[in-house]
Amino acid sequence: MGTNTILDMRGYRRPEPGTQPAYLFPPYKSTLRRAPTKPLVLLPHTLSEVTGPVFGHDAISPGDDDLTHANGGEAIGPRIIVSGRVLEEDGRPVPNALVEVWQANAGGRYRHRNCQPHSPLDPNFNGYGRVMTNSEGRYRFQSIKPGPYPWGNHSNAWRPSHIHFSLFGPAFVSRLVTQMYFEGDPLLPFDPIYNSIPDENARKLLISSFDWETTVPDHANGYHFDIVLRGRNETPMENKR
Repeated sequence: MGTNTILDMRGYRRPEPGTQPAYLFPPYKSTLRRAPTKPLVLLPHTLSEVTGPVFGHDAISPGDDDLTHANGGEAIGPRIIVSGRVLEEDGRPVPNALVEVWQANAGGRYRHRNCQPHSPLDPNFNGYGRVMTNSEGRYRFQSIKPGPYPWGNHSNAWRPSHIHFSLFGPAFVSRLVTQMYFEGDPLLPFDPIYNSIPDENARKLLISSFDWETTVPDHANGYHFDIVLRGRNETPMENKR
């Protein structure tokens, strides 16, 4: 990827004030226990962090971009196609970035032993996938629209439908993590995680838009979600301060 890397995008410039979630946000109760209580110590990146390990197309297997089939069957729920681009601040594409996604099923349940059984598991939905961006920074995967779920943060707390994204550049230290939401979700105004980002315009960058161009007749609705790594329109990240 040369100088056109996720690592370059996050390593040497502070995000704009108010565009990233705070470490401590009392309405999101988990931050009370895990937020740092002392000033952070910044460690500069050295050659060893920048140069490896390197991801390539061999990290992707056929079907990794399709979450709608698993264990010999088809997942339950409305099919969706999510696509977009990974971009630098000036609009240049970021090619060969590893994009990983994970999410709850249509009933709002993760395939994880610690997930509370408020809704049944789907035997044909594992809830994770991966894809590499192409030369234009584009990615695309097919999935099931995730359902909302209760999460116990406060009284009658429900998380909006969302998909987790993880992006890797040329090395493990270049990993960025974010979440994608759906426009018009009535739970967004009540979600402390979404609202932990002070700037309203920055919050909106986490909302995907319905995309008629990628909608497939009689099959799946399309959603568009670009990820910008730095600058005025950078996407809020869970691990970027």
